[in-house]
Order: sequence, then C-alpha cells, then structure tokens
Amino acid sequence: MPIGIMINALSVLLGGIFGALGGKKMSANFKDGLNMAFGVCSMTMGIYAIAPMKNMAAVIFAIIIGTGFGLLIHLGDWINRGAAQMQKFISRFINAPTGLDRQTFDATLVTVIVLFCASGTGIYGSLTEGMNGDATILISKSILDFFTAAIFAANLGFVVSLIAIPQFVIFIALFFAAHLIYPLTTPSMIFDFKAAGGVLMLATGFRMVQLKMFPTADMIPAMIVIMPLSWLWTTIILPML
Repeated sequence: MPIGIMINALSVLLGGIFGALGGKKMSANFKDGLNMAFGVCSMTMGIYAIAPMKNMAAVIFAIIIGTGFGLLIHLGDWINRGAAQMQKFISRFINAPTGLDRQTFDATLVTVIVLFCASGTGIYGSLTEGMNGDATILISKSILDFFTAAIFAANLGFVVSLIAIPQFVIFIALFFAAHLIYPLTTPSMIFDFKAAGGVLMLATGFRMVQLKMFPTADMIPAMIVIMPLSWLWTTIILPML
C-alpha cells in the first residue's frame, strides 16, 4: 500500500489550503528562513541515503552518464513544457489572485508543478517505496512539502492544492513500475540506487538554498542507469580487478 505517496499528496493538499487561508501573515523573512531549513533537511536526507553505498564508482558513473543524457535530450525543458501544459489546464478554472499579474502567476505555477511532480526526491521515494515498502523518504519529504506548499499558496492561492492530484498519479505510476523492477535487483543494487537518489537530494538542497542551481531535472536519468551499472560493476568489472 503506497502510504508514503498518499501522505505526500495529502501534505501538498493541506499545505496549499493552509497557505491560502493564512499565508498572507507570513513575512518574507520567515519564508526565506524556512526555505533555508528545507534545503538543509534535503541535504541531510541525501547524506543519509548515500552512506550505505556499496559501489562508489558505479554511482559516480551513473550520475555522470545520467546527467549527460538528460542534458543531451533537454529533459529539464521537456518537464517544464509538460508542466506548462498542466498549468494551462489548471488556469482555465483558477484566476490569478488579486495583486498578481497573469504572467507571474503562470510562471510561478509552472515552477511549483515541476517542484512537486518531477522532483528527484519524489521520484526516488516513490520507486523506493514500490520496491521495498520503505515510505520514510516520502514521509520526510511530506513535511517539507507541506510548508513549501503553504508558502507558495500564500501568493498563488488554493490552486497549489490541486497539484496534489497530478503528483499522486505520477508517483503511483512509478510505485507500480517499481514492483516489476524489484525482483530483478540485488541488495547491492538497492543500496547504490539509494545512493544515487541521495545525490539528487543533495543537489536539490543546494538549489533550495540557492547556493548552486544544479540541473536536478536533467539528473533524473541517473536513477534509471544506476541499477544496470551497479550490476555490471559487481558482476563483471570487480572480478577482473
């Protein structure tokens, strides 16, 4: 049962409602301070996931190859385009809040859709829960998402809550896809997969504190290539060394 996914979607829904109702009382300094705390939490989750790594070389190769492939096919741009189409559909039913022009509203909404629906942490957490039932990553992410949704909803209104619907659909699809992958894995592959996800969470943390804008969307393919590379390194390359 996808407990973590349901909690994550619910956190976005409730966070959006909370922010729309009381977010106007949040000061800019308060929002900035929380964002910094979110970034540190994301980095902490990343370090925790990287620690049990079994094959560092495989993880490094996966990050480099996956990111290179993502940049080559402009995956981040494709994700932004998909979010823009989603935004156009949502905007048919929701007007921009008073005091916010339509262009700013649309641009910010696209950013929020990408943040909640295509984050490396969300994808990694959904696949992990699908493979071994571990919901801790998504539950930890839910705490961050609740307050993040509240902060964005303070400016965008109740529309932020609606993003919980496509987020849930995307994460559920990943959850069931992971059921097909798990029987083909080994414990070392799982640890290396978690480490690759931890690198994405570290990169996300750096983005959140605006220290370095890593191309996290383009890094997502690393989550696909890490398991084959981990198997290749353990089964073929290491015995030759």
